[in-house]
Amino acid sequence: MPTFEQLREHLDPAHTVLLTVECQRGVVGPDGALPELAAEARSSGTLHRVARLVAAAHEASVQVLHAVAERRPDGRGASRNARLFRAAARLPVQQHCGSAAVRIAEPIEVAEDDMVVRRLHGLSPIAGTDVDALLRNLGCRTLVVTGVSANVAIPNAVFDAVNLGYTAVVPADAIAGIPADYTPAMVRHTLALVATVTTTDELLACWKRP
Repeated sequence: MPTFEQLREHLDPAHTVLLTVECQRGVVGPDGALPELAAEARSSGTLHRVARLVAAAHEASVQVLHAVAERRPDGRGASRNARLFRAAARLPVQQHCGSAAVRIAEPIEVAEDDMVVRRLHGLSPIAGTDVDALLRNLGCRTLVVTGVSANVAIPNAVFDAVNLGYTAVVPADAIAGIPADYTPAMVRHTLALVATVTTTDELLACWKRP
């Protein structure tokens, strides 16, 4: 585990970006497509902690990127090569472009300087999207990954970030998946092998102005 000073150096606002993954109303909102995941993200405090991290990032001049998964109403361009995609197409709440479902969920506040990257296909918020190019243009070296789900999109984001040469940082209490006990197992046995695992409070301390 890195020391606090090492962690603080990793998280220098000059080269750090905070990524929120699928923290959208249609996923983690009270009327989300997956009620169990939405309930876990809210009852565990995960969504509230993501909101705290976003607010702190704004205060510390850390760039924030919001990764949103959406779908055209006609389904054109959407992936169909996995059971997950076919199941998502049948859910009562659809992540249609321009709908309320793809807006960032409360209590997360989106600032004018934030960037929102939308994807119509795939499992990852990074692969096949504009995220990598944006990170490089922003001078990013450290990517903080938050949001949902620990089952699919979060590990995809972490692996992609590491493969692309970024240092991945995961606040373990600011990600959620289902069932609830799966997330700590994923962190301990998988993400901890490739990312720096920390907590929301440690991140907030690193970004607190002297």
